[in-house]
Amino acid sequence: MPLTTFALVRHGQTDWNAQRRLQGSTDIPLNDVGRGQARDAVGVLSAYEWDAIVSSPLSRAAETAELIAAGLGLTVDRRVPELTERRFGPAEGLQAGPELDALRIPGGFRGAESEDEAASRGLAALEALAKEFNGRRVMVVAHGTLLRVSLGRAVGRTLQSIDNAVLNLAHHHPVDGWRLEYFNGERVMATVPG
Repeated sequence: MPLTTFALVRHGQTDWNAQRRLQGSTDIPLNDVGRGQARDAVGVLSAYEWDAIVSSPLSRAAETAELIAAGLGLTVDRRVPELTERRFGPAEGLQAGPELDALRIPGGFRGAESEDEAASRGLAALEALAKEFNGRRVMVVAHGTLLRVSLGRAVGRTLQSIDNAVLNLAHHHPVDGWRLEYFNGERVMATVPG
């Protein structure tokens, strides 16, 4: 049974990233730094051949995908709504401080999607893509928290935050599950049966 290879790429920087604000599902665009990060990612991603590029529909991920695709001479195949970032509800737009602390509950924020819900949604989307593109190479441009919790569930370990526009390379086997080869641009080769 063939391996499906995934590049899982977080979008480039936004102004809210720079200001350390929770973005969640709020549609904040890339800033110029983020556009540069997307263009810079092409150098690493060009070492592989890609059969498909998909992204979250939020503009920061969609534009990152378009910039990377243009640099590779490819096009973005489609937007996948299930790849939208974890919803943080009333915490979106807030920075660390008393206002954000007042919304904290165990495992997240009041009125927000739980980490478990986001991981289930994200991993289901990745597994659907693995089935659709079985044995091929797929680039997914999405969001830091969604990718971190989905990938963490896939490989059975807690992962640190994902950097903007860097390579995270994972492989999916229909029987053996997920294997993480690169995380935040560093080789890890952590193999966990699925």
